[in-house]
Amino acid sequence: MGNEENVGKIIDYSGRQFKQIGTRVVRPDGVEKVTGKANFGADFKANGMIYARTVRSPHAHAKIKKINVDKALKLKGVKAVVTGADFPEIDVNDKAVGEVVVSYYDMAHNTIARDKVYYDGHVVAAVAATSADIAEQAARLIEVEYEVLKPVMTAEAALKKNAPVLHKHLFTQGVEPKPDKPSNLAARSQFKLGDIEAGFGQADVVVERTYTTQTVHQGYIEPHACVASITADGMVNVWCSSQGQFMVRAYVAKICGIEISKVKVTPAEIGGGFGGKTVIYLEPLAVALAKKAGRPVKMVMTRDEVLRATGPTSGGSARVKLGAKRDGTIVAGDMELTYEAGAYPGSPVMLGCMTGFAPYDIKNINAVGWDVVVNRPKAAAYRAPGAPVAAFAVESAVDELAEQLGMDPLELRLKNAAVEGTQAPYGVKFGPIGYKETLEAAKNSPQWKAPLGPNQGRGIASGFWFNIGGTSSAEVMVNEDGTVIVATGNPDIGGSRASMALMAAEVLGIPYERIKPLVADTESVPYSMLTGGSRVTFATGKAVIEAAQDAVNDLRRRAAKIWDVDLEQVEWQDGQAVCIESDKHKPLTIANIAAKADKTGGAISGKANINATGAGPGFGTHICDVEVDPETGHVTVLRYTAIQDVGKAIHPSYVEGQLQGGAVQGIGWALNEEYVYSDDGRLLNTGFLDYRIPVASDLPMIDTVLVEVPNPGHPFGVRGVGETPIVPPLAAVANAVSHAIGKRCADLPLSPVRLLSIIDGK
Repeated sequence: MGNEENVGKIIDYSGRQFKQIGTRVVRPDGVEKVTGKANFGADFKANGMIYARTVRSPHAHAKIKKINVDKALKLKGVKAVVTGADFPEIDVNDKAVGEVVVSYYDMAHNTIARDKVYYDGHVVAAVAATSADIAEQAARLIEVEYEVLKPVMTAEAALKKNAPVLHKHLFTQGVEPKPDKPSNLAARSQFKLGDIEAGFGQADVVVERTYTTQTVHQGYIEPHACVASITADGMVNVWCSSQGQFMVRAYVAKICGIEISKVKVTPAEIGGGFGGKTVIYLEPLAVALAKKAGRPVKMVMTRDEVLRATGPTSGGSARVKLGAKRDGTIVAGDMELTYEAGAYPGSPVMLGCMTGFAPYDIKNINAVGWDVVVNRPKAAAYRAPGAPVAAFAVESAVDELAEQLGMDPLELRLKNAAVEGTQAPYGVKFGPIGYKETLEAAKNSPQWKAPLGPNQGRGIASGFWFNIGGTSSAEVMVNEDGTVIVATGNPDIGGSRASMALMAAEVLGIPYERIKPLVADTESVPYSMLTGGSRVTFATGKAVIEAAQDAVNDLRRRAAKIWDVDLEQVEWQDGQAVCIESDKHKPLTIANIAAKADKTGGAISGKANINATGAGPGFGTHICDVEVDPETGHVTVLRYTAIQDVGKAIHPSYVEGQLQGGAVQGIGWALNEEYVYSDDGRLLNTGFLDYRIPVASDLPMIDTVLVEVPNPGHPFGVRGVGETPIVPPLAAVANAVSHAIGKRCADLPLSPVRLLSIIDGK
């Protein structure tokens, strides 16, 4: 159990008072979800709908010699079959720049293979039939002739001199001179600060070690699912579970060769994503099948398909070298990261280079990253992509440095903590941040002061994530009875409907219960970037605030008309229009004004379309206590506290849930989770029985402390909170286990077999 002193603890540095912000209201979609009435991706149905299944490669690397679909097409009930030949070819240089650079060529080939397959589970064909059983039977009748090639399953194997080259068009980016031969090394990244050699020249103590992590999956409970249909006039409709309906629209249009105006995407509820649903897999297949069959097509992945063929995060290695003076001042940090991108380029190694040293004020830094393609599914985002692996290495090295210096690891972090004005390794100077405050909160927490018993250890680690803004839109519409609709374009993953409603209520001055928040389709609100990058409460929240203020201005104009006074005489106070220079007019509520809307100009509304800037970076510090069974190697997490600078918690309960969820996923990454492949590249643990994610019985209550250092870039001080919580846990757990057994743990996961080998000195 957690410590009651830390459950729901909030440390407010702003001093601001709000009426709606910071309350723990019931989420508007809660009843529908707990009663099972909410519609998720697999719940959609359409008249005349048929069902699709995929044919996937059993090989990690092979040429496709021939695909024969004749037997499948002859099966009664089969309506359509598609292969890679049914899709337009996309130029290899066709890319889009958003939260990350997206290669449309790679995305198209990842959706369905053309001449080669690059991982176990790569789609080679899809079939639609009048029932799922017939579609499954037809898929088995599709004959694929392969020429099996040798796979490269790890970055180490991929970089060997005679390793098979996956892509003949792939030349290493970021190196000089530009290579004249293709290779599996996709790109090099580097970030430098100061003079690294001079920095180490000042060091009295130096630690250096290499750390490794394995491929892990986001583990969302809801598999990918969609329904696609095409109208007689060529309009494509897609219903799906994703992290962004506008993202799906753009990707489907590109891969299928359709005008973007001809695609409408309606978002379903989403049963988890964590970055793994910021890309598409099924939607173009469903659209192509629907076009051929002339009927709506439904596709739902199995868990086997999710694990084999959707984007996990990268496995990687990290060499870190730290130098410090005797007094604990860290004078230099050197880091080299090598991440496995999967079958196509684009691991988050650059982000790892940017974030690893970010919590510290170090004057001399060098961070180099290598992006390597291997015969695994293409990596996708996973909560603060790239940062957990880098933080695991850096925070483990900081812990070891504290041991060498004879310092308390928390005090070492406090001495070197980044503060306002610190130069970050990736180029910016931090504005107001609360990292030091998270360390002070950790120092004062009950867990940090509690005694430990035999075979027990305590670890501390910190982490950083940028958070982003981006394009967001919102509309606030006042109904005839004075209730309000808030429409936005971002799927609600962590309670954003409630957050949007709370912010609108604060601006409008009305009760939260009078507002209905909606997540609209791509034809009902203007474009918004996807739900990712910890951006929604910050960026879309800013849009909601502006739209609500626009509605307030409209309400003031209407009140001025009703009273026949100048607009300057009307103020908005506590949800009412007030005439400030006359006592003749009683205040008008929203309901009063809305009742006369037809006489003052028609419907009342407000809107905002913004490109939000001013995102505040997030810092967190986690404490983990463990007990290790020296005979079995089993690790029990005894106690855990997650502390984070959240700017301002719009809805504290959902913020606490984000911290707890990130901690749990990080604990799983540290202790249990990894992809296990056979020598020929087949994934062996394709279900949750074998791919072991933590469940409730594995964990204590995760205590949380919310530190509120307001972000000046947001009207209410909001910082993104969803990604930072997964950054510290890997190192916090590893540091705790290292202290429990008296030996440094540098390779994750710390499964019983691996931990016993460390304990036994093997």
